[in-house]
Amino acid sequence: MSTDRSNVYTVVMAGGRGERFWPQSRQNCPKQLLRLLGSLTLIEQTAARMLSVSSPENCLVITNIDYVEPMRSLLPMLPPENIIGEPVGRDTGSCLALAGGILESRGVSNDAVIIATPADHSIGSIPGLSRTLLQAVDVASSCDAPVLIGIKPDFPSTGYGYMRCGSVLDYGDGSVRFYAADSFREKPTTAEVEAMLQEDIWRWNSGIFVWTHGVFKRELAEHAPELSAIVSAVGKIKNSRQLMTYLRDKFADAPNISIDYALMEKVDYMVVAECDFDWADIGSWTALRSQIRADKNNNVVRGLYAGMDTENCIVVGDNQHLIATIDVKDLIIVNQGDVTLVCSEKSAQRVKDLVAELDEDPTMRKFL
Repeated sequence: MSTDRSNVYTVVMAGGRGERFWPQSRQNCPKQLLRLLGSLTLIEQTAARMLSVSSPENCLVITNIDYVEPMRSLLPMLPPENIIGEPVGRDTGSCLALAGGILESRGVSNDAVIIATPADHSIGSIPGLSRTLLQAVDVASSCDAPVLIGIKPDFPSTGYGYMRCGSVLDYGDGSVRFYAADSFREKPTTAEVEAMLQEDIWRWNSGIFVWTHGVFKRELAEHAPELSAIVSAVGKIKNSRQLMTYLRDKFADAPNISIDYALMEKVDYMVVAECDFDWADIGSWTALRSQIRADKNNNVVRGLYAGMDTENCIVVGDNQHLIATIDVKDLIIVNQGDVTLVCSEKSAQRVKDLVAELDEDPTMRKFL
């Protein structure tokens, strides 16, 4: 079976502020608009990957209203009306419900296949990703269940969701392995993960979802009625002006919940396509370790830097401002204009907490 490519739609979730990449990621220039990896921004890299499996007319980008114009400038190949701005962030659950409603309003059929992806992945092989996604599209068309791209864990991360995989399914041409999965655990504790990984049956959730429009609506109706209501309400909208009115007047009341907690932990059955391409989640400064070659002292450096007796550090700046270190180890040091961040590498996830504290202080908000 080969699904009609004209019936494949992609949704890029690009509304986050990227707080864990502060101070380079700011409210007026979030992570997805930064050139963190190479010469292209993360949103440009993501769009290029999605356009390998669907047409520009079938690609939606859901972002923050403040980032619509920059993204339209960066992505001129997409119809302007396909880049939609939320007035307030409501996490991936409401983001995907909004996208589903927009597709419903445009007359997308229930057998259309939707590929949803975050805008903060690093994937080196577009052909490898395309091969996996196109087979996942065919499987989603025939299996009547969500299909998730799964990553074999290489350490006990508590930052990902996990799918418990069972039997191997006879799907595809054999180049991609598909599993039946009956359990999804979002962000388990360290102790839980260590116990889970005693068995080689768990896969990380990459955050890439593939499902038919009909399956998505059915699962939301059963497990997440508040999100289902968004699909229904937006699906009745007839034009862009009505959509803007809905977003302005109603979207702030949408549930602030991820699709993982709202839906995936409740789904009884899913299919997992095992990733066979290089993949990295660019979620915090520590992700640079998988993207930039370390020096002889295991320091990852971008920008102008000099150091003595410095080990296991991540140092990020530019070519105009020298960062110098002596006798330090296991640090993240980031300079960006009017802000310098210094933290322990093991505390990289807490940068988001610091940003939240700064946001509560009116004298500090100018640094966000």
